Amino acid sequence: EVQLVESGGGLVQPGGSLRLSCTASGFTFSSYAMSWVRQAPGKGLEWVSAINKGGGDTTYVDSVKGRFTIYRDNAKNTAYLQMNSLKPEDTAVYYCTKLNHNIVRRGNFIGMDYWGNGTLVTVSS
Repeated sequence: EVQLVESGGGLVQPGGSLRLSCTASGFTFSSYAMSWVRQAPGKGLEWVSAINKGGGDTTYVDSVKGRFTIYRDNAKNTAYLQMNSLKPEDTAVYYCTKLNHNIVRRGNFIGMDYWGNGTLVTVSS
C-alpha cells in the first residue's frame, strides 16, 4: 500500500523558515518524481514544486522561487520542501504527491496518483 506522510508544518512568523518532510512507503521511491501542492484557506489547489527521481531536476511556481527548495533523499525514501522567508500568503495545507512518471514540468498535475494527508503551515505574527 502506497503511503505518503507529511510532517514539519506549524506556526511561524513572517520571514521565518520551516522544513516539510514527506516519508514514502509502499513503492520504489527512487523511481518516481515527487511534487508538492498547497491549498490556502478557501482557495483551490496550487502546484508548488516538483523534483525528478534522481533529484537533479527541479522546478517551482514563480511565487516561491528563490525562497523554497525541494530535494530528496532516496536512501531515506523522503522528499523535503525547505521554505525560507515565509510570507502570510504561504499559509496553506501542503500536500506531498507521487507522480507516476519522471517528468518534471512546472504546474503539472498530470500523473499525480497518490497524495498525503497534508500538513498545515500558518505564517502569522
